[in-house]
Amino acid sequence: MAPIPTPPAEPQDDLDAYVGLDAAGAERRARERGWSTVRSLPPGAIITMEYRVGRLNFEVKDDRVVRSWKG
Repeated sequence: MAPIPTPPAEPQDDLDAYVGLDAAGAERRARERGWSTVRSLPPGAIITMEYRVGRLNFEVKDDRVVRSWKG
């Protein structure tokens, strides 16, 4: 049986630091800091709840990040 792969470590980042940034600037910063996937969502968007290592989510309203979370 093959061993279970170890997922890569996620970037050590202050997620609250993204709140208030414009969406494009927040995405650029997240990619520079090592997040492999960055997802921008409108408030109230219906999304699946699976956790993905390396993904950073932004809730964006009026082109500003109002919330950010991993997974």
